[in-house]
Amino acid sequence: MKPIKRALGVMALSIFALPAMLSAAEMEDTITVSSTAFDHHGMVPLAYSAYGDNTVPQISWDNLPAGTEQLALVMDDPIAPMPQPFVHWVAYNIPADAMQLPEGLSKEAEVAGVEGLDGMINGVNGLRQTGYFGPRPPKDGKLHAYHFRIYALDAALDLPEGLNKAELLEAIDGHVLATGMLMGHYEQE
Repeated sequence: MKPIKRALGVMALSIFALPAMLSAAEMEDTITVSSTAFDHHGMVPLAYSAYGDNTVPQISWDNLPAGTEQLALVMDDPIAPMPQPFVHWVAYNIPADAMQLPEGLSKEAEVAGVEGLDGMINGVNGLRQTGYFGPRPPKDGKLHAYHFRIYALDAALDLPEGLNKAELLEAIDGHVLATGMLMGHYEQE
């Protein structure tokens, strides 16, 4: 009887651990990500672009899975003419009880003085600067896509300052419970 109980226990543990074993890229998006600045698949207004005021848009999320301890965000442009998507924003150590990132958020590495975002860090973008860098595609006649991806993590990792996208994704590997994405578009004519 004991071997059967043990086997069932291992099987149950495997089933519950399955989401953490999938890579974030293999997960179906279950978190709803939205913005007051633009709709999903909508156009990002000029004010939020690097051609405009380069203002951080408001980003919110809903439907976080049980067990979420911390959040991370990556914004990139997969249409940029580069081998890898161009990274516009990396943010992490976002408290699980935060409901949003407010419009006009600081681009400093340590986000301070914003209620509910204690400990949040702005990582390093594709320009090797901290914080948000808005859409700034070349005049190439292409409609560029900007993916704002939220990651729900099963642990409060308290990662250090200075991580770029690759370093963040490596650090959160095995801790991602769920993801969600808001996509905005921008074209420089």
